Amino acid sequence: MARPRRILTGFFDIRRCSLTTARAAASTISRNDRLATTLLLICIAATASSREGGFPGNGEPLDAAGAREAAGVSLPNRFRGDVHRGPSRAAAETATAMGLLAQEEIALADLSHGRWTGRSFAEIEAAEPGAMTRWLSDPSKGVPGGETMEQARLRVGAWMDRITARNDAVCAITHPMIVRAALAHALDMSLRSTLSIDVAPLSRTVLSFNRTWRLQSLGLAGESAGS
Repeated sequence: MARPRRILTGFFDIRRCSLTTARAAASTISRNDRLATTLLLICIAATASSREGGFPGNGEPLDAAGAREAAGVSLPNRFRGDVHRGPSRAAAETATAMGLLAQEEIALADLSHGRWTGRSFAEIEAAEPGAMTRWLSDPSKGVPGGETMEQARLRVGAWMDRITARNDAVCAITHPMIVRAALAHALDMSLRSTLSIDVAPLSRTVLSFNRTWRLQSLGLAGESAGS
């Protein structure tokens, strides 16, 4: 009898197994799926800052189009029972527009933007030429008087590690920089490389944890996050 071999996905090649072995493998996979934690990260809907390019304050609301777009988004039922959001007004309004009852979670707060809070990219560049470029080339230093991406990664990463014990589906509504920090934590990516990832309003990032974090999908608001 041929010995079952593993392929790169980590699953058995059932074509090389006996029926008994295949059933055992399928049972193990099914059991592991049930024990996995799935985290759906939803980026907040659009605000004036996200459309024009700027660093929002904690009290910035969704713009009218962003609120309408959020109201048109629905989630699979399995993600609706355990929903968390950052403490910003935009995160709260996104959850409300989507018809979700969300718990406030400080770990999902947006990156603190220090003295750049409430200012547009153009305004910052005019007042501090080259400052934006220097920050993008080395995000470890953070914005003047603000939080570094490493600090954000540590706080959201600690929260992510806590929810792994739930073995269930969890939804989190947060901000683009925090989605990037979560990806850095889950996939051991450099923080600088995450700045190359576009995180659009209402986009969905799906991660799962079963002994280790894995990226399941990256998608726009209208794309499926799983049933």
